[in-house]
This record gives sequence, C-alpha cells and structure tokens, in this order.
Amino acid sequence: MPRNVEIKARVADPARLRELALAMGDGPGQLIVQKDTFYNAREGRLKLREFGDGTGELIAYSRPDQEGPKTSSYVISRTADPASLHAALTAALGVRGIVAKKRTLVLSGPTRIHLDQVEGLGDFMELEVVLTDDQTEAEGQVVARELMAQLEISAGDLMEDAYIDQLEKNR
Repeated sequence: MPRNVEIKARVADPARLRELALAMGDGPGQLIVQKDTFYNAREGRLKLREFGDGTGELIAYSRPDQEGPKTSSYVISRTADPASLHAALTAALGVRGIVAKKRTLVLSGPTRIHLDQVEGLGDFMELEVVLTDDQTEAEGQVVARELMAQLEISAGDLMEDAYIDQLEKNR
C-alpha cells in the first residue's frame, strides 16, 4: 500500500507561502478545483474526489490524528463516472460531509506541496512526502521537517485532523 509522511498547517500569509513554495518547486504550480465527499467509513477515511473535468478518485486512507509529520497509508481508485460511484456509496454508507477547495499543487522532488483555500475554513498548506518502499517513516519525517523550516511553518501552525473534522467542529 502506498505511504507518505504528511503535515497540514494553517497559513497566516498565503502570498508568502506561495512565493516560498514556488521557489522550491520543480515547475509552476497547478491549480486544481476539488470537491471531496466523505462517506461514513468503519476504518480510516473514505472520500470521493471530483475534479472539474468530470473525472474522480475514490481514496481510502488511514492516518493518525496528531500534530506534526504523520504517516498516511492510502489506496486510490480512479473513475470516469464519479456521479454513479457517489450514488452507490451514498446508498451504502451515507455521506459524512463535503470539503470544497481550490488547491495549488507544487511538486518538489518526491514531495507534493498543496496550497489550499478551503470553503468555510480558510487557507492551509499540506506537505506529502511520498515514501519509496525501502524508505522509513523517520526518513520521511526528516524531509517533512526540513521543508516546514524552508516554508516558514512553525509547530504552532500544525493541525492534527482533516478538513472534514474541522468543518464538523464548526457546525
């Protein structure tokens, strides 16, 4: 199962973070509009991510809710028909909630830097250090912490949980 080490942080100065991230990137950032529908899963989290072009991805993932770099294991299944998949998942599991966001994706080596504007929450940043099969979590955490420093992200900016959890707390 693929793994990455990730962090999520609140962003006080989105323009500064964008400048730093683009300077570290392997190319220009890519704007992606996403709608993530979360379903009631027994284990971990299950979401259907829909893109503006009519395609989608079903993503099952497990990650501890804790501040700082944490390991996430995930499975992604791509779909050309997210509407029918949504109907089946809704009938079987029920919808937990929806997260709508505009994401700028910046690639920096094996790391995905996400600059997120989340409806109802504000501005955030995610790092996903993609691990190879022979890489340890500790190695990924070192990379994540180095990138946090370069992006001027402090420990006080870090979040424990997912956007869906934050939206539920705000209800």
